[in-house]
Amino acid sequence: MLTERQEQVLGRLVQEYLDCGAPVGSKALSAEFEWGPSTIRHELAILEELGLLAHPHTSSGRVPTEAGYRYFVDRLLPERTSGPSLSLSLMRRELDDAMRLTTEALSQVTNLLAVVTAPPIETSTIRHVELLKLQPQVLMVVVITSTGGVTKRLFTFAGQLDGGLVDWVASYLNEGLVGVGLGARRVRQVLYDPSLPATEREFLEAITPAFTELDESDASTLYVDGAARLLSHGRSEASGLNQLMEMLERRVTLLETLRSALTPARSVAVRIGAENQVPALRSLALVAAGYGLPQRALGAVSVIGPLRMDYGHAIRTVRDAAAQLSAFVADVYDER
Repeated sequence: MLTERQEQVLGRLVQEYLDCGAPVGSKALSAEFEWGPSTIRHELAILEELGLLAHPHTSSGRVPTEAGYRYFVDRLLPERTSGPSLSLSLMRRELDDAMRLTTEALSQVTNLLAVVTAPPIETSTIRHVELLKLQPQVLMVVVITSTGGVTKRLFTFAGQLDGGLVDWVASYLNEGLVGVGLGARRVRQVLYDPSLPATEREFLEAITPAFTELDESDASTLYVDGAARLLSHGRSEASGLNQLMEMLERRVTLLETLRSALTPARSVAVRIGAENQVPALRSLALVAAGYGLPQRALGAVSVIGPLRMDYGHAIRTVRDAAAQLSAFVADVYDER
Protein backbone atom coordinates (compact mmCIF):
# COMPACT_ATOMS: atom_id res chain seq x y z
CA MET A 1 0.00 0.00 0.00
CA LEU A 2 1.22 3.46 -0.87
CA THR A 3 0.83 6.61 1.16
CA GLU A 4 -1.82 9.07 0.07
CA ARG A 5 0.84 11.38 -1.36
CA GLN A 6 2.53 8.58 -3.28
CA GLU A 7 -0.83 7.58 -4.74
CA GLN A 8 -1.49 11.14 -5.82
CA VAL A 9 1.93 11.40 -7.46
CA LEU A 10 1.58 8.02 -9.19
CA GLY A 11 -1.94 8.77 -10.37
CA ARG A 12 -0.97 12.16 -11.78
CA LEU A 13 2.14 10.78 -13.49
CA VAL A 14 0.24 7.93 -15.14
CA GLN A 15 -2.46 10.29 -16.35
CA GLU A 16 0.14 12.71 -17.72
CA TYR A 17 1.91 9.89 -19.52
CA LEU A 18 -1.34 8.57 -20.98
CA ASP A 19 -2.12 12.06 -22.26
CA CYS A 20 1.25 13.02 -23.74
CA GLY A 21 3.19 9.79 -24.23
CA ALA A 22 6.47 11.31 -22.99
CA PRO A 23 8.36 10.55 -19.75
CA VAL A 24 7.13 12.75 -16.91
CA GLY A 25 9.58 14.60 -14.65
CA SER A 26 9.28 16.09 -11.18
CA LYS A 27 9.20 19.63 -12.57
CA ALA A 28 6.08 18.92 -14.61
CA LEU A 29 4.42 17.28 -11.61
CA SER A 30 5.30 20.10 -9.22
CA ALA A 31 2.89 22.38 -11.09
CA GLU A 32 0.09 20.02 -10.08
CA PHE A 33 0.86 19.89 -6.34
CA GLU A 34 1.74 22.14 -3.45
CA TRP A 35 4.91 20.15 -2.70
CA GLY A 36 8.26 21.19 -4.09
CA PRO A 37 10.22 19.32 -6.80
CA SER A 38 12.58 17.77 -4.24
CA THR A 39 9.68 16.20 -2.33
CA ILE A 40 8.19 14.88 -5.56
CA ARG A 41 11.60 13.51 -6.67
CA HIS A 42 11.81 11.65 -3.37
CA GLU A 43 8.38 10.09 -3.88
CA LEU A 44 9.21 9.22 -7.48
CA ALA A 45 12.36 7.44 -6.33
CA ILE A 46 10.34 5.38 -3.85
CA LEU A 47 7.77 4.50 -6.53
CA GLU A 48 10.61 3.43 -8.81
CA GLU A 49 12.11 1.24 -6.07
CA LEU A 50 8.70 -0.39 -5.66
CA GLY A 51 8.67 -1.26 -9.35
CA LEU A 52 5.77 1.03 -10.25
CA LEU A 53 7.84 3.47 -12.33
CA ALA A 54 10.84 3.16 -14.63
CA HIS A 55 13.47 5.42 -16.19
CA PRO A 56 13.47 5.06 -19.99
CA HIS A 57 17.05 5.31 -21.28
CA THR A 58 18.74 8.44 -19.91
CA SER A 59 15.62 10.58 -19.65
CA SER A 60 15.10 12.52 -16.44
CA GLY A 61 11.43 11.66 -16.56
CA ARG A 62 9.71 8.45 -15.58
CA VAL A 63 7.07 6.20 -17.13
CA PRO A 64 4.72 3.69 -15.50
CA THR A 65 5.63 0.03 -15.51
CA GLU A 66 3.09 -2.74 -15.96
CA ALA A 67 2.81 -2.88 -12.16
CA GLY A 68 2.24 0.88 -12.15
CA TYR A 69 -0.55 0.57 -14.67
CA ARG A 70 -2.09 -2.23 -12.62
CA TYR A 71 -2.05 -0.15 -9.42
CA PHE A 72 -3.54 2.78 -11.33
CA VAL A 73 -6.36 0.67 -12.81
CA ASP A 74 -7.15 -1.12 -9.54
CA ARG A 75 -6.94 1.81 -7.10
CA LEU A 76 -6.53 5.20 -8.74
CA LEU A 77 -8.64 5.20 -11.90
CA PRO A 78 -11.02 8.18 -11.72
CA GLU A 79 -14.68 7.19 -11.58
CA ARG A 80 -16.48 8.68 -14.55
CA THR A 81 -20.12 9.45 -13.89
CA SER A 82 -21.02 10.97 -17.25
CA GLY A 83 -23.44 9.31 -19.68
CA PRO A 84 -22.67 6.20 -21.71
CA SER A 85 -19.67 6.44 -24.01
CA LEU A 86 -21.20 4.05 -26.51
CA SER A 87 -24.74 4.02 -27.86
CA LEU A 88 -25.74 1.15 -30.13
CA SER A 89 -28.91 0.74 -32.19
CA LEU A 90 -29.16 -3.03 -32.05
CA MET A 91 -32.87 -3.72 -31.76
CA ARG A 92 -34.64 -5.32 -34.73
CA ARG A 93 -31.31 -6.47 -36.16
CA GLU A 94 -30.15 -9.97 -36.94
CA LEU A 95 -27.44 -11.35 -34.66
CA ASP A 96 -24.69 -11.09 -37.28
CA ASP A 97 -25.46 -7.41 -37.91
CA ALA A 98 -25.56 -6.65 -34.17
CA MET A 99 -22.18 -8.29 -33.56
CA ARG A 100 -20.60 -6.51 -36.52
CA LEU A 101 -22.04 -3.11 -35.53
CA THR A 102 -20.85 -3.52 -31.94
CA THR A 103 -17.33 -4.41 -33.06
CA GLU A 104 -17.08 -1.50 -35.47
CA ALA A 105 -18.45 0.99 -32.92
CA LEU A 106 -16.08 -0.26 -30.19
CA SER A 107 -13.06 0.18 -32.41
CA GLN A 108 -14.12 3.63 -33.60
CA VAL A 109 -14.92 4.97 -30.13
CA THR A 110 -11.77 3.64 -28.43
CA ASN A 111 -9.39 3.78 -31.42
CA LEU A 112 -8.28 0.26 -30.47
CA LEU A 113 -8.61 -3.24 -31.86
CA ALA A 114 -12.09 -4.54 -30.99
CA VAL A 115 -13.00 -8.22 -30.74
CA VAL A 116 -16.50 -9.56 -30.06
CA THR A 117 -17.45 -13.24 -29.79
CA ALA A 118 -20.91 -14.30 -30.92
CA PRO A 119 -23.08 -16.69 -28.88
CA PRO A 120 -22.42 -20.37 -29.64
CA ILE A 121 -24.89 -21.53 -32.28
CA GLU A 122 -26.11 -24.35 -30.07
CA THR A 123 -27.51 -21.81 -27.59
CA SER A 124 -30.09 -20.56 -30.11
CA THR A 125 -33.41 -22.16 -30.93
CA ILE A 126 -34.73 -23.48 -34.23
CA ARG A 127 -37.06 -21.09 -36.05
CA HIS A 128 -37.66 -23.05 -39.25
CA VAL A 129 -36.43 -26.12 -41.14
CA GLU A 130 -36.51 -26.35 -44.93
CA LEU A 131 -35.82 -29.44 -47.06
CA LEU A 132 -35.06 -28.68 -50.71
CA LYS A 133 -34.59 -31.24 -53.53
CA LEU A 134 -31.80 -29.84 -55.68
CA GLN A 135 -31.44 -32.95 -57.83
CA PRO A 136 -33.23 -36.31 -57.89
CA GLN A 137 -30.71 -37.67 -55.38
CA VAL A 138 -29.45 -34.47 -53.70
CA LEU A 139 -31.17 -32.80 -50.76
CA MET A 140 -30.36 -29.51 -49.02
CA VAL A 141 -31.34 -29.12 -45.37
CA VAL A 142 -31.66 -25.49 -44.26
CA VAL A 143 -31.90 -24.65 -40.56
CA ILE A 144 -32.87 -21.10 -39.57
CA THR A 145 -32.26 -20.17 -35.94
CA SER A 146 -33.87 -17.68 -33.58
CA THR A 147 -30.81 -15.44 -33.85
CA GLY A 148 -31.14 -15.16 -37.62
CA GLY A 149 -28.40 -17.68 -38.35
CA VAL A 150 -28.80 -19.90 -41.41
CA THR A 151 -26.96 -23.21 -41.86
CA LYS A 152 -27.12 -25.30 -45.02
CA ARG A 153 -26.06 -28.90 -45.57
CA LEU A 154 -26.13 -31.10 -48.67
CA PHE A 155 -26.92 -34.82 -48.58
CA THR A 156 -26.59 -37.25 -51.48
CA PHE A 157 -28.72 -40.39 -51.43
CA ALA A 158 -28.15 -43.67 -53.28
CA GLY A 159 -31.60 -43.64 -54.86
CA GLN A 160 -34.04 -41.05 -56.11
CA LEU A 161 -35.72 -39.02 -53.37
CA ASP A 162 -39.40 -39.55 -52.65
CA GLY A 163 -41.03 -36.11 -52.83
CA GLY A 164 -43.82 -37.16 -50.51
CA LEU A 165 -41.35 -38.40 -47.90
CA VAL A 166 -39.36 -35.17 -48.12
CA ASP A 167 -42.50 -33.10 -47.56
CA TRP A 168 -43.59 -35.27 -44.64
CA VAL A 169 -40.18 -35.05 -42.93
CA ALA A 170 -40.11 -31.27 -43.37
CA SER A 171 -43.52 -30.96 -41.68
CA TYR A 172 -42.52 -33.43 -38.96
CA LEU A 173 -39.30 -31.54 -38.16
CA ASN A 174 -40.96 -28.13 -38.04
CA GLU A 175 -43.70 -29.47 -35.80
CA GLY A 176 -41.25 -31.11 -33.42
CA LEU A 177 -38.27 -28.77 -33.44
CA VAL A 178 -39.45 -25.16 -33.84
CA GLY A 179 -38.67 -23.37 -30.60
CA VAL A 180 -36.30 -26.10 -29.42
CA GLY A 181 -32.70 -25.24 -28.56
CA LEU A 182 -30.11 -26.71 -30.93
CA GLY A 183 -28.23 -28.20 -28.01
CA ALA A 184 -31.35 -29.59 -26.31
CA ARG A 185 -32.02 -33.27 -25.73
CA ARG A 186 -35.36 -32.81 -27.47
CA VAL A 187 -33.58 -32.54 -30.86
CA ARG A 188 -32.28 -36.10 -30.66
CA GLN A 189 -35.60 -37.36 -29.35
CA VAL A 190 -37.31 -36.03 -32.47
CA LEU A 191 -34.61 -37.31 -34.82
CA TYR A 192 -34.47 -40.77 -33.26
CA ASP A 193 -38.11 -41.53 -32.55
CA PRO A 194 -38.40 -45.36 -32.36
CA SER A 195 -42.16 -45.20 -32.96
CA LEU A 196 -41.69 -44.00 -36.56
CA PRO A 197 -41.76 -46.44 -39.51
CA ALA A 198 -38.37 -47.74 -40.70
CA THR A 199 -38.31 -45.63 -43.90
CA GLU A 200 -38.89 -42.38 -42.00
CA ARG A 201 -36.34 -43.35 -39.32
CA GLU A 202 -33.66 -44.11 -41.91
CA PHE A 203 -34.28 -40.81 -43.72
CA LEU A 204 -34.07 -38.81 -40.49
CA GLU A 205 -30.90 -40.63 -39.46
CA ALA A 206 -29.31 -39.71 -42.80
CA ILE A 207 -29.92 -35.96 -42.32
CA THR A 208 -29.23 -35.88 -38.57
CA PRO A 209 -25.77 -34.22 -39.03
CA ALA A 210 -27.57 -31.07 -40.23
CA PHE A 211 -28.72 -30.63 -36.61
CA THR A 212 -26.00 -32.31 -34.56
CA GLU A 213 -22.86 -31.29 -36.48
CA LEU A 214 -23.57 -27.67 -37.26
CA ASP A 215 -20.74 -25.94 -39.09
CA GLU A 216 -19.66 -23.30 -36.62
CA SER A 217 -16.25 -22.20 -37.83
CA ASP A 218 -14.05 -20.02 -35.66
CA ALA A 219 -14.36 -17.19 -38.18
CA SER A 220 -18.14 -17.10 -37.83
CA THR A 221 -18.01 -16.68 -34.04
CA LEU A 222 -15.39 -13.95 -33.83
CA TYR A 223 -15.80 -10.38 -35.07
CA VAL A 224 -12.69 -8.21 -35.36
CA ASP A 225 -12.29 -4.57 -36.33
CA GLY A 226 -9.53 -2.00 -35.99
CA ALA A 227 -6.34 -3.94 -36.77
CA ALA A 228 -5.05 -0.90 -38.66
CA ARG A 229 -5.71 1.27 -35.62
CA LEU A 230 -3.62 -1.01 -33.44
CA LEU A 231 -0.80 -1.02 -35.98
CA SER A 232 -0.84 2.78 -35.99
CA HIS A 233 0.20 2.85 -32.32
CA GLY A 234 3.68 1.75 -33.39
CA ARG A 235 5.89 -1.22 -32.75
CA SER A 236 7.65 0.49 -29.85
CA GLU A 237 4.52 0.04 -27.77
CA ALA A 238 3.25 -3.17 -29.35
CA SER A 239 6.21 -5.42 -30.11
CA GLY A 240 4.02 -8.51 -30.38
CA LEU A 241 1.97 -7.21 -33.31
CA ASN A 242 3.11 -9.87 -35.76
CA GLN A 243 2.19 -12.62 -33.31
CA LEU A 244 -1.14 -10.93 -32.65
CA MET A 245 -1.96 -10.76 -36.36
CA GLU A 246 -1.19 -14.47 -36.63
CA MET A 247 -3.40 -15.17 -33.63
CA LEU A 248 -6.24 -13.22 -35.24
CA GLU A 249 -5.91 -15.43 -38.29
CA ARG A 250 -6.06 -18.62 -36.20
CA ARG A 251 -8.80 -17.18 -33.96
CA VAL A 252 -9.09 -20.29 -31.76
CA THR A 253 -6.38 -19.06 -29.37
CA LEU A 254 -8.01 -15.64 -29.11
CA LEU A 255 -11.40 -17.22 -28.36
CA GLU A 256 -9.83 -19.21 -25.52
CA THR A 257 -8.05 -16.10 -24.23
CA LEU A 258 -11.28 -14.11 -24.07
CA ARG A 259 -13.11 -16.91 -22.29
CA SER A 260 -10.35 -17.21 -19.68
CA ALA A 261 -10.21 -13.43 -19.12
CA LEU A 262 -13.84 -13.14 -18.09
CA THR A 263 -14.64 -12.85 -14.41
CA PRO A 264 -17.89 -13.63 -12.55
CA ALA A 265 -20.86 -11.26 -12.44
CA ARG A 266 -20.00 -9.79 -15.85
CA SER A 267 -17.45 -7.42 -14.39
CA VAL A 268 -14.77 -5.97 -16.66
CA ALA A 269 -11.46 -7.85 -16.77
CA VAL A 270 -8.25 -5.90 -17.43
CA ARG A 271 -5.07 -7.80 -18.26
CA ILE A 272 -1.89 -5.76 -18.64
CA GLY A 273 1.26 -6.96 -20.39
CA ALA A 274 2.70 -10.09 -18.82
CA GLU A 275 -0.62 -10.82 -17.10
CA ASN A 276 -1.70 -12.16 -20.50
CA GLN A 277 -0.66 -15.79 -20.83
CA VAL A 278 -0.58 -15.68 -24.64
CA PRO A 279 2.83 -14.40 -25.89
CA ALA A 280 1.18 -12.28 -28.59
CA LEU A 281 -0.53 -10.17 -25.92
CA ARG A 282 2.34 -9.74 -23.44
CA SER A 283 3.27 -6.31 -24.76
CA LEU A 284 -0.38 -5.22 -24.95
CA ALA A 285 -3.38 -4.64 -22.70
CA LEU A 286 -6.73 -6.43 -22.92
CA VAL A 287 -10.03 -5.08 -21.58
CA ALA A 288 -12.91 -7.56 -21.76
CA ALA A 289 -16.41 -8.12 -20.39
CA GLY A 290 -18.93 -10.91 -20.81
CA TYR A 291 -22.47 -10.47 -22.06
CA GLY A 292 -25.46 -12.79 -22.10
CA LEU A 293 -28.59 -13.80 -20.25
CA PRO A 294 -29.12 -13.48 -16.49
CA GLN A 295 -28.17 -17.11 -15.87
CA ARG A 296 -26.02 -17.82 -18.94
CA ALA A 297 -22.94 -16.17 -20.42
CA LEU A 298 -23.00 -16.15 -24.22
CA GLY A 299 -19.93 -14.25 -25.36
CA ALA A 300 -17.37 -11.55 -24.75
CA VAL A 301 -16.74 -7.93 -25.75
CA SER A 302 -13.14 -6.72 -25.72
CA VAL A 303 -10.59 -4.18 -26.89
CA ILE A 304 -6.86 -4.74 -27.29
CA GLY A 305 -4.30 -1.97 -27.40
CA PRO A 306 -0.92 -0.70 -26.19
CA LEU A 307 -0.09 -0.46 -22.50
CA ARG A 308 -0.46 3.31 -22.85
CA MET A 309 -4.21 3.31 -23.43
CA ASP A 310 -7.01 5.32 -21.86
CA TYR A 311 -8.05 2.60 -19.41
CA GLY A 312 -10.97 4.51 -17.97
CA HIS A 313 -12.51 5.11 -21.39
CA ALA A 314 -11.81 1.55 -22.55
CA ILE A 315 -13.36 -0.01 -19.42
CA ARG A 316 -16.44 2.18 -19.60
CA THR A 317 -16.94 1.57 -23.33
CA VAL A 318 -16.55 -2.20 -23.03
CA ARG A 319 -18.96 -2.24 -20.08
CA ASP A 320 -21.52 -0.22 -22.08
CA ALA A 321 -21.23 -2.52 -25.08
CA ALA A 322 -21.61 -5.65 -22.94
CA ALA A 323 -24.71 -4.23 -21.24
CA GLN A 324 -26.33 -3.28 -24.54
CA LEU A 325 -25.52 -6.64 -26.13
CA SER A 326 -27.01 -8.38 -23.08
CA ALA A 327 -30.24 -6.43 -23.57
CA PHE A 328 -30.21 -7.32 -27.27
CA VAL A 329 -29.75 -11.06 -26.78
CA ALA A 330 -32.40 -11.06 -24.04
CA ASP A 331 -34.88 -9.87 -26.66
CA VAL A 332 -33.59 -12.30 -29.28
CA TYR A 333 -33.79 -15.26 -26.90
CA ASP A 334 -37.03 -13.90 -25.43
CA GLU A 335 -35.61 -13.92 -21.89
CA ARG A 336 -35.75 -11.01 -19.46
